[in-house]
Amino acid sequence: MATVHLRIGDLVWGKLGRYPPWPGKIVSPPKDLKKPRGKKCHFVKFFGTEDHAWIKVEQLKPYHAHKEEMIKINKGKRFQQAVDAVEDFLKKAKGKEQNSDGKGDSKGKKTPNKPLKILEEEDEDLSALKDPSEKDLTDSDPEPSTIERLGAGPCSGFKWESSPVKDDPHFHHFLLSQSEKPASSMEPISKRLKIIEEDTGSTSIQAADSTAINGNITPTDKRIGFLGLGLMGSGIVSNLLKMGHVVTVWNRTAEKCDLFIQEGARLGRTPAEVASMCDITFSCVSDPKAARDLVMGPSGVLQGIRPGKCYIEMSTVDPETITELSQVITSRGGRFLEAPVAGSQQLSNDGMLVILAAGDRTVYEDCSSCFQAMGKTSFFLGEAGNAARMMLILNMVQGSFMATIAEGLTLAQATGQSQQTFLDILCQGQMASTFVDQKCQNILQGNFKPDYYLKHIQKDLRLAISMGDTANHPTPMAAAANEVYKRAKALDQSDNDISAVYRAYIH
Repeated sequence: MATVHLRIGDLVWGKLGRYPPWPGKIVSPPKDLKKPRGKKCHFVKFFGTEDHAWIKVEQLKPYHAHKEEMIKINKGKRFQQAVDAVEDFLKKAKGKEQNSDGKGDSKGKKTPNKPLKILEEEDEDLSALKDPSEKDLTDSDPEPSTIERLGAGPCSGFKWESSPVKDDPHFHHFLLSQSEKPASSMEPISKRLKIIEEDTGSTSIQAADSTAINGNITPTDKRIGFLGLGLMGSGIVSNLLKMGHVVTVWNRTAEKCDLFIQEGARLGRTPAEVASMCDITFSCVSDPKAARDLVMGPSGVLQGIRPGKCYIEMSTVDPETITELSQVITSRGGRFLEAPVAGSQQLSNDGMLVILAAGDRTVYEDCSSCFQAMGKTSFFLGEAGNAARMMLILNMVQGSFMATIAEGLTLAQATGQSQQTFLDILCQGQMASTFVDQKCQNILQGNFKPDYYLKHIQKDLRLAISMGDTANHPTPMAAAANEVYKRAKALDQSDNDISAVYRAYIH
């Protein structure tokens, strides 16, 4: 069986877990990021993304030798963009090589092909294996010798069973597109692995995505309960189950539980029973009243709370509700954490939510594997109530922004301008984002299928305005946006997506 010899700077196809092969380059890891123990692997930076991962050597293939094979297997748009990025990379490298031919002392010389030894368990740093004459190959261009090495023949030492990329939502939990995460070279990886204390006393654990770093998530051995299977809760539970957590579910409409029971979840008959059966119980419901009723109503969570039981409120509610829930849970010896999530149904399905947590820090740490399964980043913000405040501010900005975008689209139409051209120009400027593009395209197509309910963003605006009143702080933009959403609700748009605020301007 042939041995695969790869070295820093080589272009490869890397396969992680059940995800399809993806083009990347072997690079040096950050100095403070050690190789996983017991694994023979290389650190790979993937094209078309800003993601990096340790990949086992048996899951790596040379890029050129297997290019045709991989292109036949994978047909997705993002995959093709990644391949195009590799080809652009190679063209630049080839041009650089040609420009350097015949210049200086290097004329006619070739860098010898020095195979990189396979890392053993005691090897701590890939950078130690680099040829001293090489420049840092984490730069954008490879050495000329890299291009020559890529002409090697196929390696037959292993086989893959590959599946097409298509639109597997969980693939995005592995590869984060540039529009989803800012490009900043290798720095994010080291930052993602640290807890950063700020002057405010809040803590950020960024991109707690051990799926990409370690190849999997080690699920907690604690029993997880989940109450509420709406747009957000459904995606969260699905990801918890897929990552191996033991989950008991409950929903006010019991039929929504059926799909998750088929996926391996257990059924709880009441919120009290779920809280009693489980070590950690999450809740994700629509508004403050629903959150209170779930805890303090008949057969509510409070009846199942015992000393040491953990309760995590993920609903977007006001800080007063959080304070009340925290007090009643802890009065029974329970441990309380709030953890509202920033995102949408699609991001929930993709496991790409942003989690804002506050309250009992030990509960936050106990939920580490859960947060890794459901989100790309989690922040710990201190005492209970802080996460609710931050979430309302974020949703206030998002809701106001969406209303302004809808206003711009309708004003373009009213003045005889092309709405599509307006969108095209917008998406080429500083305001370009996946959010703007998707929401505007949905508006132009008349597609208002809910990704985040309009009635919920209006509720968040109302709560944010009230919070501003409490702090004696003006919120005139939010107040204006709130009136537009109220008009949209009056036009029967409550259960449509937030982008349906557009209809408030055309009726």
